[in-house]
Amino acid sequence: MDSPTSVFFENIYGEDQNQRTQRVRSKAAPFTVAAFEDAEARVFHLGSLLADDFAPDVIPYLHTKGRVSLDVQGLLREVRGEEVVAVDWADKRDLLPYVDILKVNEYEMEVLTGQDNARDAALQLAEWGCHEVCITDGSYGSLIYAEGRFYTIPAYPPRRLVDVTGCGDTYSTGYLYQRARGAGYEEAGRFAAAMATLKLQATGPFAGTEDDVWQLVRHYAAQ
Repeated sequence: MDSPTSVFFENIYGEDQNQRTQRVRSKAAPFTVAAFEDAEARVFHLGSLLADDFAPDVIPYLHTKGRVSLDVQGLLREVRGEEVVAVDWADKRDLLPYVDILKVNEYEMEVLTGQDNARDAALQLAEWGCHEVCITDGSYGSLIYAEGRFYTIPAYPPRRLVDVTGCGDTYSTGYLYQRARGAGYEEAGRFAAAMATLKLQATGPFAGTEDDVWQLVRHYAAQ
């Protein structure tokens, strides 16, 4: 899909790397159904940065072609000038039934559901139609709810904290990779958490190997 510009974020972190302020210097044209007419995949992952990155009808359309995975972060961001303003997702009740795998963090779950308890939020999101709910909470770990069962996933402490940008995207990548290979929910969650930890230790996107991730999982399992 052609667009004269892409989304350009500026992230500013303080001493607490779990907190940041953002400005948007440019936006991209939204994706539409037409952009996906020739797309074929078992899983379609939507990792939007802003609320209008794709048209609402894209989600139900992709659901007819494969499983839909959604990181909700962008749908809770509206740009006014260069400022990023937190908003709720207006179409959540209509579109969540078309989402097979939903990834949210502790802040996003509360915006969506009004619940400040991860288990209560997961149950609410499942009631609204999501089949797999992944709730991440930074250094506190993550929670997965699927098929009526909760899975508590630990966070693996990094040796050093270098760059937290993209950590949630890395978690989603690891989780989807393992689920696509047939891994269970807990196994996929542990892989995703370890992959995110390795990403935290270096600037830029994850550049390790699958064996690196499993070594980290085994290291903490042996303790």
